[in-house]
Amino acid sequence: MSGRPRVVLVEDDTTVAAVVAQYLRADDYDVVVHTDGAAASEALRTGLPDVLVVDRMLPGVSGDELCALVRARSDIPVLMLTARGSVEERIEGLETGADDYLTKPFAMRELQLRVRALLRRRLPSDSSAVFTTGPFRVDPVRRRVWSDGREVVLTAREYDLLVHFARRAGEAVTRDDLLREVWGWTFGDAATVTVHVRRLREKIEPDPRFPRYLRTVWGAGYRFVPEGDVRAVD
Repeated sequence: MSGRPRVVLVEDDTTVAAVVAQYLRADDYDVVVHTDGAAASEALRTGLPDVLVVDRMLPGVSGDELCALVRARSDIPVLMLTARGSVEERIEGLETGADDYLTKPFAMRELQLRVRALLRRRLPSDSSAVFTTGPFRVDPVRRRVWSDGREVVLTAREYDLLVHFARRAGEAVTRDDLLREVWGWTFGDAATVTVHVRRLREKIEPDPRFPRYLRTVWGAGYRFVPEGDVRAVD
């Protein structure tokens, strides 16, 4: 990223859109607002922002569809806004490829912090050396991952999760640890972690039904085993 980070906000409630845009601009973001999904879809086909903030329940082209459109082309962070607060609804939103979500009504300060955290995690790590762990080769500067020489295309959150696990290989990492250290949340829904781990497994495991590298530690969380583990299934 160079210059002011660009945020595309898609929100059909014009009052909410105006307030959110005002707060994001106060954080020195270049904010582009769309109030309907169809217009946003056309704009996103021609150029992608640094962060997409999208209401899930849009008329016409939904937030889920916009998220899927972006995910087919890029790993840019997506923050989904939703008026539906149930765990099932949030999981559905995450399954479309969103990196984070906020349930309406939300505090504008929290939205600022969530967007800031998503952008921060796209910056190169303090440790920029390429490293290898098991079959995985990780380039922190370019935020790219290869498995046995084949590039694995990850979203920003999936990449952050894999690197976090790799740097703590062999340790049992709890969901609360992951929410705090990867998401930057002091509290949150563990279902968020579960969804992202499942998506990560689908990309790095030979058979996600029987994980070899990213193991479940029952009652605790997960353990990353770089050399692979073909013992009892999850």
